[in-house]
Amino acid sequence: MTEQVWQALIITLQLAGVTTAILMVLGLPLAWKLSSMTSRVRPALEALVALPMVLPPTVLGFYLLVAFSPNSLPGQLWQDITGSTLAFSFSGLVLASVFYSLPFVVQPLQRAFEQLDRGLLEAAATLGASPLDRFFSIVLPQTFRPLLLAASLGFAHTVGEFGVVLMIGGNIPGETQVLSIALYDAVETQDFASAHLIAGGLIGFALVLLTALYTLDRRPSRKKEAH
Repeated sequence: MTEQVWQALIITLQLAGVTTAILMVLGLPLAWKLSSMTSRVRPALEALVALPMVLPPTVLGFYLLVAFSPNSLPGQLWQDITGSTLAFSFSGLVLASVFYSLPFVVQPLQRAFEQLDRGLLEAAATLGASPLDRFFSIVLPQTFRPLLLAASLGFAHTVGEFGVVLMIGGNIPGETQVLSIALYDAVETQDFASAHLIAGGLIGFALVLLTALYTLDRRPSRKKEAH
């Protein structure tokens, strides 16, 4: 493994890890709110969350690049606070990845929350449990598998990103070059040994992750085992 590929691997894992952590923090309350929302604006909000799943990555990347530029308000505020630009930086990659992978975390969580037995929550409320207590003592334990699925999908989707990260981060080795970009770069320079290494590694990672998720999904839950 060359130094450039090694650096791309480290950056990819860092990006996927940070993005997944942020997605879980943002996705949990968002999915919970959507699952219990009865307002007419719910379909519009769900469509907005799901938009990155059908939108070409370059379209999302283009508008994020415009928003992250020093000439725009978000980009200017970030530069004033941090002294650095969002575009073509690791921080910009993280923010772009959060937008792009959001539906892969929110949707599994929302479906799981919608299938919860609301009677348990109502019973806990009558016993004096606060909303936060009910969420951590009932909701999270009841949705452990969807939580794991959402985190895994968010992580895997971030690892496999190409169009968005290329638009936002460019191709800077050691700074913004992730594995998918390094693969593209290796093919462009006809370094097929590195290309096979990267592509094979990504395929192997995807197969292992999906096999683990399907195995977990087929295992009977504790509730079923009790019966």
